[in-house]
Parts: sequence; structure tokens; C-alpha cells
Amino acid sequence: MITGIGVDIVYVRRMERWCRERRLLDRYFHPMELETAFSRGGGAVLSLAARFAAKEAFGKALGTGFAGMALKDIMVINRHNGCPEINAQGTALAALQKNGANRVHLSLTHERDNAVAMVVLEKTGEV
Repeated sequence: MITGIGVDIVYVRRMERWCRERRLLDRYFHPMELETAFSRGGGAVLSLAARFAAKEAFGKALGTGFAGMALKDIMVINRHNGCPEINAQGTALAALQKNGANRVHLSLTHERDNAVAMVVLEKTGEV
């Protein structure tokens, strides 16, 4: 059963400005996300924009936005095959459990000026 759907778009130039303000990056991203993004060299800004869009889409899928959640607790990682996924920790995990979902589907895309993310929350019979 689908418990929530969220989508968000981030203007990449916004993230370019954030990259000049390290305190903003440290406030919104887990250190592992920053390490992964900056390992991509010139693609770091696109990677961070897509990850931030995923965080926004996650909050929208929950129906609560970021109320009571630390953005660092919504960590976007890549599986061994490169597929992105959300690893909810701490406050984000608590919000996910309150929603009843036990599975998070994530899709990311970006092109020059924009990064887009879609999140679908699902409650399955699996635990």
C-alpha cells in the first residue's frame, strides 16, 4: 500500500551558491553525502541539488515537510550499482515509522539547470 508520494525540483544555481557557504552544506547534508558528491568533481553541484530535492520530496511524501526532522537524518546514498536510495536515520526514521511505511522508492534526475526527485513511500507485508 502506498502511504505517500512526493516530488521536488531544485534550481541548480541555488546549490552553486550553497557550495560557497560551507556552513549551509554542513547544516543540510550528512558528511557521507558531501564526501560522495565532492568525489564527483565537476558533478558535485548536480549531485547535491538532486540529493536536496530527494530530501524535500521525502518530507512531502510524509505529508509533514521537515517538521521535527533534521535534514542530515535523511541521507541519500548510492547502492553498489549506483541506484540512489534514502537511508532514514534518527528523526527521519521516526517520521517514517509514524507514517507506517517500511519501504522508500527514490528516483533522481538532473540536467543543467534543474534536479528533480520523486519519492514513493510504501507499506509492505515485509518487516
